[in-house]
Amino acid sequence: MTRHEISWVDVFSAEPLGGNPLAVVHGADGLDEETMARFARWTNLSETTFLLEPADPGADYRVRIFTPGGELPFAGHPTLGTASAWLALGGRPAGEDVVQECAAGLVTVRRRGEQLAFAAPPLLRYEPVAEPHLVERVARSLRLEPAALLDVSWLDNGPGWIGARVADAATVLGIRPDWQAMDGLKLGVVGAHPDGAECAVEVRAFVGDWIVEDPVTGSLNAGLGRWLTDNGWAPDAYVAAQGTAIGRTGRVAVRREGDVVWVGGHVRPVARGVVEL
Repeated sequence: MTRHEISWVDVFSAEPLGGNPLAVVHGADGLDEETMARFARWTNLSETTFLLEPADPGADYRVRIFTPGGELPFAGHPTLGTASAWLALGGRPAGEDVVQECAAGLVTVRRRGEQLAFAAPPLLRYEPVAEPHLVERVARSLRLEPAALLDVSWLDNGPGWIGARVADAATVLGIRPDWQAMDGLKLGVVGAHPDGAECAVEVRAFVGDWIVEDPVTGSLNAGLGRWLTDNGWAPDAYVAAQGTAIGRTGRVAVRREGDVVWVGGHVRPVARGVVEL
């Protein structure tokens, strides 16, 4: 066994314990993949990350991202949480911004006031869901009539999200999923809040296997940000609420700058210690 520093952080909420928790294992170069996977299953968080020396000379560090179900090439709240933990333990970026290396490539992380924000990687699949049977399955999974789904689109930047737009935030908050119908789909649902509300939209992320509902989700909000702004359903800068239905106070700041979608939020340290793996 080897000893490693570990950080526990809370991502995407300014309120204590209001966001999405993340465990970050520092100095993980000596750990094999099976050990990483086993530890991620043990923490049972939506993601656990492992910090390593970069392989790309343009990166400040490399990260591997694991859910209890396996490894992801990219994920949003682990990107911000890992960057925050790396900085807190003395990490110093080579340039003005932090550059993270992950399986999806290099991701830029930037300070925006009291928040951190990442430049979302390109969508791997971004097109309407054309198959009627799949649209019907999405509706069944959400216990909604197909007509309640205003638009359904692939928004895949690694995890494999399908986005569904509904009439309003109240519809989003009222969803009671059918997990059997979902069976492996990763669904993100978005609906607008009334004009003048604190947040422009309400978001929920249904995973349906290791973590049935993800509290606050950077990768999904990155895809939604591109989709909503492309179609004029949201302004180029807005705040999304997520986690409301499960008692969290997630707030995700989305900003479109040309072809780049920046996704940001607060990251709060929760605990720090040593783990033996």
